[in-house]
This record gives sequence, C-alpha cells and structure tokens, in this order.
Amino acid sequence: MSARLGALVAAAALLAAASPARAEDVYVIDPTHTTPTFDIAHLSGMSRQFGFFTNAMGRITLDRAAHTGSIEVEIGTGSVVTAVRVLTDVLKRDDYFNAEKFPVMRYSAHELVFDGDVPVRANGELTLLGVTRPVPLTISDFRCGTHPYTRRAMCGARATATLRRSDFGMTAGLPAAAGDEVHIVIPVEAFKE
Repeated sequence: MSARLGALVAAAALLAAASPARAEDVYVIDPTHTTPTFDIAHLSGMSRQFGFFTNAMGRITLDRAAHTGSIEVEIGTGSVVTAVRVLTDVLKRDDYFNAEKFPVMRYSAHELVFDGDVPVRANGELTLLGVTRPVPLTISDFRCGTHPYTRRAMCGARATATLRRSDFGMTAGLPAAAGDEVHIVIPVEAFKE
C-alpha cells in the first residue's frame, strides 16, 4: 500500500470514528390500527360523547439509546365518526372541524422524554383549524416486538392528552351543548421502516 493510500485510509477511519453512530429507527404508523379517539362533556356534563378518526398517518423516529425521537402525525378531519350520523355531520361543518377548509390536523413533536429506554412523554404541538398550540402527550403501554403474522418489527403504545378546543377557535356549543375540555386517547401501532 502506498503512503498516500495509507494516509487516505487512516483519514477515513478517523472520520468514521469521529462521526457519531446513529441508532435511529423509523416507524411508519399503521393507519388500520391507529385510531385517535376523543370524548367530551355533553349537555353541561349530563353525559360524555365519544368519537374517533378513521384516517391517521405518520412517522415516529426513535433513538432509544440516545433518548431522542420525534413524532409527525396527520389526521383527516373529515374522517371523524360518532355513534350518531347527525352528530358526525355536524362535527364536519364550519363551526367545528371545518373539514372542507381544514382537511388535516397535524401533530408534531421533536422532544420525547424517556424513562430508561422507554418514551413516556412527547412535548409537541397540534395544528387544528389553522391554529398551532402546545399539546403534550403522555405515552404508556409502550412495547416493541415482532408482528405475529407479518413477522415485521413493530412498536405499539397508548398516547393520551387533554386540551381545550376553544384554544383552537372551536367555540360552537360552549358551554352547555358541548364542553370545552377534550380528552384524547390514541392507540398506536407502527411498523419499522
């Protein structure tokens, strides 16, 4: 080996050693098993009404050794469903989700909090009706493994949050018909890319 070639090999080895190794894994959300749900007080708290969204997609990036990661999710507002067809139609209208003008709500988090190598919180922002506000997610039931049928690597979790819809300009029905505080539960399954 020539001296010049030897110097190039040594320089490449030094650069490789100096570059931090990335142990980042990317997971693509499985939309058929990721269903964001919500519940809200009805008629000044006489009961709680429930709904969910059938169109959610996104990516989750995790580096469990470095305790870093990110979440990017889009939810189709027009995919909202409740047990009552009339209520489902009302929620798609201008004074609620305004699905025609704002067909997507987005959640973005670039700071995850870990307990050991397990994510337990996401500090992110929700954009709804063109308004962006901080919404932290609590993450529980996190586990990874191999899908029993497809044999693909995957992770699953449960994410929860509480927000005030008026913070996003959704004030229809306040305060008696529908409450302001919305509880969100999102079961998530995602396949490793």
